[in-house]
Amino acid sequence: MAAPAVCSFSPLVCACRWRLTGITALSSGTAGIQHRPGIGFCPARAAARSTQDQQLTHIPVDKLKVSYSRSSGAGGQHVNKVNTKAEVRFHVQTADWLPETLKSQILLKHQSRINKAGELFVRSEISRSQRRNLQECVQKLTALIQEAEQQEAEPSPEDQELWKNRLNKRNLERLKQKKIHSATKRARRPDFD
Repeated sequence: MAAPAVCSFSPLVCACRWRLTGITALSSGTAGIQHRPGIGFCPARAAARSTQDQQLTHIPVDKLKVSYSRSSGAGGQHVNKVNTKAEVRFHVQTADWLPETLKSQILLKHQSRINKAGELFVRSEISRSQRRNLQECVQKLTALIQEAEQQEAEPSPEDQELWKNRLNKRNLERLKQKKIHSATKRARRPDFD
């Protein structure tokens, strides 16, 4: 069996083969997708792309300010004795692990979650465990960051035309109702002639 070829995308050892034989079993027992250099699917390229995507949403826990306090609600003595509610925050402007464009998107989309000090603030008290509540907070932060990353799609010309037609129709209906109301009021007025 031939040794794995070096992918032209990166210096990583690639599981791809240079032969055009489709799917083959590699020495490790897994299947690899075959392609010519630079054409088709490349696992090394896909892995590098997925790690780049993960880097944007990977939150370094050591850069977060984590605090614990007592949870509210039912739970008997346990809730009164143990600090399980997790509160996680980080200063958005000084977060060096976020790109500048993403920082501005977070500041715009999540204004209600940012305190006066400019910190994005998340809390969780779902579980009786500090560790699980901390994990929940990190998941919430990841979801908020991913939501801020999402670019709103620009409407197509057909959608814009449809929206314009609906707006015109609504405006004409409003004017029609206004004229009917005016005619009704005019008919109620006494005629002094």
